[in-house]
This record gives sequence, structure tokens and C-alpha cells, in this order.
Amino acid sequence: MDDVEPLLPSLNSTDVPTALDINREDEESEDRSPSVSPIPKQSSVPLAMRYSPDDSYCLVYIIFFLMGIGSLLPWNFFITAKNYWLYKLSDNTQGGNEGQRSDLGDYFESYLAIASTVPSVLCLILNYLLVNRLSSNVRILSSLLVILLVFVLTTVLVKVDVSDCRTEFFICTLASVAVVSGASNLFSGSVFGISGHFPMRISQALIAGQGMGGTLSAVASVVDLAVAKDATDSALVYFLTADVFVLLCIITSLLLPKLAYSRHCMQAAAGISSGVMSEGGAADTGSRVSIPPLKPILRKTWMLGLSVFYVFCISIMVFPAVSSGIQSVNKDSGSPWTTTYFVPLTSFLLFSAADFCGRQATAWLQVPGPTSRVLPVLVPCRSVMVPLLMLCNYQPRDHLHTVLFAHDAYPVVFNCLLGLTSGYLGTLPMIYGPKVVPRELTEATGVVMAFFLTLGLAVGSAFSVLIVHYV
Repeated sequence: MDDVEPLLPSLNSTDVPTALDINREDEESEDRSPSVSPIPKQSSVPLAMRYSPDDSYCLVYIIFFLMGIGSLLPWNFFITAKNYWLYKLSDNTQGGNEGQRSDLGDYFESYLAIASTVPSVLCLILNYLLVNRLSSNVRILSSLLVILLVFVLTTVLVKVDVSDCRTEFFICTLASVAVVSGASNLFSGSVFGISGHFPMRISQALIAGQGMGGTLSAVASVVDLAVAKDATDSALVYFLTADVFVLLCIITSLLLPKLAYSRHCMQAAAGISSGVMSEGGAADTGSRVSIPPLKPILRKTWMLGLSVFYVFCISIMVFPAVSSGIQSVNKDSGSPWTTTYFVPLTSFLLFSAADFCGRQATAWLQVPGPTSRVLPVLVPCRSVMVPLLMLCNYQPRDHLHTVLFAHDAYPVVFNCLLGLTSGYLGTLPMIYGPKVVPRELTEATGVVMAFFLTLGLAVGSAFSVLIVHYV
């Protein structure tokens, strides 16, 4: 059947039966041609391109890792600043950090998910249309600058009193999230696209960096809670940290084209693409500036795309809208663990750390043939996490009054399993996708896979609103 065959060796990748050899053989066959000829003149790739320089000091790996952090950092910093949003959106006219909870604060995570994913889908469609019309460097830098500007505005608003205009602040925040998410997905889609020109370890570094972005934001949130005495002071340091990371991504994106190893991979890809175009005649040359063909990409990657869609749809359905509402069963004890640190640690930090471990595990547990065949079986199994987390001590419970798992250990275990499976099962299809198509379609395929990911987030976020209202 077609759902298995596309995951086997293709024009773009020299997949091998063992995970230990996969990176080495990818790096040794950068030309990615269908067959290797001993006669240089028969190759469509220039001779200099077939000798790969080393990734000195793993700089390219580190840069893609940092870009992975930056691609999801804005989203993670928005969702993990839960106490700050509750403070800003609550009735705090009397001063202090505590205020009366409001509907805006209770459902903020659900509205945040919708505001971030819907424009992201539109921006990824735009990104696909611009793949052959606008260089990846321009798309990456422009999106990072937009993210930086919006985050600077968010940082400035931390010290602005919005007690008399909470609804306006709520709308402004959602608009900022929509702009940042759209720019972030334009950035991540472009980076996913160019990572397809590199060996699989570079794609893995990018996706592992995304997991580290969530972990760093969760750690920063916990540290802020422990150090800062005021919610606004904590949020100020928190968002300034995000500003620094986005600025670092801008610097590294400017550095990437100057490295010999990255230049070699990009030039090799350009050489193969131009060689394929020239063989097709003048008509194919003109199509280089047109929209990439979608049908051959979907024919090779539809099963992988559905796997990505389903993994992230289930994840966003319960994280963070449901998981962040789970409270300790011993909250009345008054201890810092059950009141201040329970949600940041169990919902955000443990999930993000488990998600990062799952993504990083793909560097060692990655067997292309067998692993790809069990993906359609393993991915739906994660659905059981939705009712399990709903039956923990979620508060407030307006309709579903049953608390079946009445112990703090249950949400810890369930969140770790959700994060671990999300990281591992979501990373494998993203790595394989650009490798099962011809080299000239790798960048467009990376954008398509990012589209499946974001579409899953959009659908899952819509269901998360229903789940929160139902519980």
C-alpha cells in the first residue's frame, strides 16, 4: 500500500536499516542523486559540491538547535506566564497580586490557543506560496523582526496599569499572540524547509530545540515565581528573557549562510534543483518561480502528515487548557508545593521536559523502515490521555464532577507520558517528511509538514475550548 512505500528510500535520502549509520551515510552522500556513478562527468552536481566540509565545532547543529528554541519560544512564554495573565485579567483594582478571578482569566489559555493557531495556518499557506518567490533568508529575518517588535511591546505593557480596561488588554494580547504566532510559523516553516537540505541530524537538532524552548520557558517561569515578589516584576524579567533569545536567533540566522558547511549543503541543493530543471527544458526552468507542485508531495507524505496532525491535535487539546487547570488535591494545606509550584511544575515543566526527551530520543531510536510502519498504530493510542487528564483534580468542575484520579501522582505521570509521546511521535514524521521526496521538493515539503503540524494545533485548540466548558 502507498502508506508504507513512500517511507522507504527515495531520491532525496539514503535511508539505511540501522539508526547508527543513518547520519554518516547522509553526510557522505550529500548529492542525494538516485545512483552514484564513478565517472564525474555523468553527475549533474558540480565536483566541488560532492566533497562536504566538516561542521566545525558543530556550529550548524547549534544554530539549528537555537532556531528551534526560537521558533516555539514566543508561544511557550505566552502560555507559561499563567500567573501574570491571571493577575492582569483579574479584578486587581485594590492592589496587590491577588484579585477576583474572571472569565477572561479562566478561559484565557483556550482563547490563546485559538488566536495563535488560526493565523498560523494562514501564514503557512502563504509561506508555501512564497517558497520559490522569496528567499528563505528574507522570510526568516522578516518574521524574527516582527516577533521581536511584538515581544518588546508585550514587555512594555507589563508595567502599564490595565485595571480599568481589562477587556481591551485581553483583545490586544490576543492580537499580539496572533501576530507573533503567524510570524513564528512563517519562521519555523522556512527553517523546516531549509533543514531538509541538510542531513537528518540537523532536522533532529531543529525539532529538539523546539522542545528545549518549552523547557527553558517553564524553568524561567518557576525561577521567576521563586525569586520575584511581584507578578509584574516577574513577568518583566520573563519577557525580557524572551527578547534576548529572539535577538540571538536573528544573529545566528545572519551567521548561518557564512559557514562553509551550510553553504555546501545549500549549494548542493541548488545544483541538483537546477540540474533537474535544465533536463526538463525551458518550460521547466520557468516553473522554478512558480508554486511548488503539491500533489507529488502529498502522495509521498500524506501518512506522515496525518501522523503529525493527530499527535499535535491531541496534545493541544489538553495542554495547556486542561492540564494547567489541574490542582493539587492537598491545596488547602497551604504549602508552597500545592499552591504556588504545583501547576508550573506538573503541567508546564514536566510536560516540556518530557517533550524534549522524546524529541531527543529520536537521535538514538530511529529506524526508518520499522518505525515508520508502527507510527499509524502508536499515534492514535495517545487519545487515552484526554479522558485521563480530565478525570484528575481539574478545577473548576462545572459539569463533570467525578474526580477518579484523586492523587497528585496521577497528573505527574499522565503529563510526562503525554509529553514523551508527543515529542517522539511528533518528531519522527517531521524528520522523515523532507527525506522521502526528491531533493528539489525538500523545502516545500518542510513547509507542508509544518502546515500539518499547525493544522493539528488549530483543530485541537478548538476542541480544547469545548473540553474546558464541558468539564
